[in-house]
Amino acid sequence: MKFEELGLSPEMCKIIGHQGFSEPTQIQRESIPLILQGKDIVGESATGSGKTLAFAAGLIENIEPNKGTQGLVLTPTRELAQQVADAIQLFSGRKLRVAAVYGGVGFEAQIDAMEQSDIVVGTPGRLLDHLNKRNLNLRGVKVLVLDEADRMLDMGFIDDVKLLVQECPKERQTLFFSATISMDIERLSREFMTDPIDVTAVKAVDPSKLKQIYYDVHSGMKLSLLIHLLKAESDGLAMVFCNTRRYTDIVCTNLKANGIRAQPIHGGLSQNRRAQIIEHFNTGKFGVLVCTDIAARGLHIDNVSHVYNYDLPNDPKEYVHRIGRTARAGEEGKVINLLADRDHESFGRILRDYSEFNVEALEKPYVERVQMVHVDDRNRQGNRNMRHRSSGHRNAGPQNARRQHSLQPRARHGGRDSK
Repeated sequence: MKFEELGLSPEMCKIIGHQGFSEPTQIQRESIPLILQGKDIVGESATGSGKTLAFAAGLIENIEPNKGTQGLVLTPTRELAQQVADAIQLFSGRKLRVAAVYGGVGFEAQIDAMEQSDIVVGTPGRLLDHLNKRNLNLRGVKVLVLDEADRMLDMGFIDDVKLLVQECPKERQTLFFSATISMDIERLSREFMTDPIDVTAVKAVDPSKLKQIYYDVHSGMKLSLLIHLLKAESDGLAMVFCNTRRYTDIVCTNLKANGIRAQPIHGGLSQNRRAQIIEHFNTGKFGVLVCTDIAARGLHIDNVSHVYNYDLPNDPKEYVHRIGRTARAGEEGKVINLLADRDHESFGRILRDYSEFNVEALEKPYVERVQMVHVDDRNRQGNRNMRHRSSGHRNAGPQNARRQHSLQPRARHGGRDSK
């Protein structure tokens, strides 16, 4: 199928072709014709599957330039707001004016941009600030989009979202797009949508191209093993996921101290710094991005060959979003999970919820123990070389009975410890 068959205008099809897209993805094939008909849509599809172009098509084809703000797109993060705004501007052939509105930057430039905009894309908190200051008028909105809706609700934006939706006209088109559809999203759709149509697409990750493995490791050796593996797999771009900002900073600091080109990204960094880091990672100026789940969804990151879970996420859905960063667009990818005692419960939930995953247990290689430098130590002492000392033993060894019991689901997934 070609984009022309979806009902898009020749002008937009030409722009899409110039961007290197020859065929629509599943979520685009199934949702764009309905969106162009003005239907309300709840779309479920993985990160990287083409959701942005799907709802951008409706905005671009159904909005007239120079008639005030007619489109509103809500996103959970600053990076995604800017990314979506840039994409809509690009696919519209620059005929529509799009304002990106988010925190971490000044108000004045955003006010000027919104006054001239046909479409506003932004995070709920900053949009509500502008609304309360009467800088934003939503009475002319014809199309409302919630992008990464599940993430928005997970981050606690539900009340802000409801207030913004209530300021839009009741006669409008509403589109929810998300990697997963939760009960909260279903309730919200019943409250704010008219006869919504559910559209579900397959995952963007090709399972045949994705290899998932895990190492069972003592918590004191987890960092040492990560450094060893990153140095052994030096080709390609790697993402290392941690559960907290603090661990993200600590891991990144230690990777850099051991000669690995790494940078951190999490919600504690300024917007400009986060944007710069993503740009440098995409262009290969460094090879390892250490991140919280802020980077699991929405951000435009290509060519990731390896995903490392330094911490296993508490929510199995976040594991799916993380691994969705690799094995995309026909490329192969590898997921490496580092399991200490604290990760066993989360890992068990992942295997129970996603029984189709084949996660292979690998024997731990011999690695030298690295003496960890904490962020505070580094700040006090400045950059310094890490001291290494041999651990004096191999990390491999029989697992005790308690560990085997806690990882019992391995038996169905080829794990060697289940034998």
